[in-house]
Amino acid sequence: MENIIMNIHNLFRYGPPARMVRFMVTLSWPIMTAARKWSSMPVLKWIINPFFARPWNELTTIPVNVNVAPPESVPVPGRVLERLVQQFDDIFIVNECICRGLLKCENYPPSIGCMALGPAVSRMHPSHGRRASSDEAAAHIRRAAEAGLVPTMAHCWIDPLAFGLTGFKQLMFICFCDECCCLYRTHMKKRGPNLDRAYQKLPGISVSVDPDMCTGCGICAERCFVAAITMDGGTAKITDDCKGCGQCVEYCPENAVTLHVAGEEELFSQLRDRLYEQCDIRFKE
Repeated sequence: MENIIMNIHNLFRYGPPARMVRFMVTLSWPIMTAARKWSSMPVLKWIINPFFARPWNELTTIPVNVNVAPPESVPVPGRVLERLVQQFDDIFIVNECICRGLLKCENYPPSIGCMALGPAVSRMHPSHGRRASSDEAAAHIRRAAEAGLVPTMAHCWIDPLAFGLTGFKQLMFICFCDECCCLYRTHMKKRGPNLDRAYQKLPGISVSVDPDMCTGCGICAERCFVAAITMDGGTAKITDDCKGCGQCVEYCPENAVTLHVAGEEELFSQLRDRLYEQCDIRFKE
């Protein structure tokens, strides 16, 4: 009887529990997948693209597991992201990645779930995970980087809808994305205009190819999730569509691709400003 009363209490205090969210995501997954695939098709794109419009869909990739060009030669973006979470008191770590769990991913660990920041996490149902300290959040980021996952700062309407959270402007998710199952990284090569604009690269990040080292194997072009790399005269070329995830640096067998990052302080300021633009969340004093 006591458990029944507690469950009823939690139903009103929090959003839906993990089983309910998983059930709803399972039902809606084919629709979400089709929407991304069809977002660039004639006629259909005019129906689908409003669902991907800013400011209700904004994503920023942070290449934490990629070394930058000398003289740094260390994962500066990773340090910056760890500094970012140190500024929050309200942090919730989800036990399981919904995407990898739903699709039974065998390439990356489903046990590394996303992270929610901001006052709105107070309504996250305890069955999803746990409240965490900033040190625990930093350790979670490092664990994700070691697993080869790419953090993506996501301010998208579908996340608070799925978790039953209120206060969209007081919420920011950091998703740890993969290349095979992720809702935000798959079926993006032929995307509609709003879906393309939703992904915003930080201005302090850029990628270049050394034409003398590139052998024209085409691996980077084939695996780029937004098709931002073309082959020009047997040499890879980074286009303006690049979202700055840095994964091509890891893919290149010849080490011909380099990630360039602004100084740590500048990058931290850019990441903070991006968060301030999207949310009504402010760093703790």
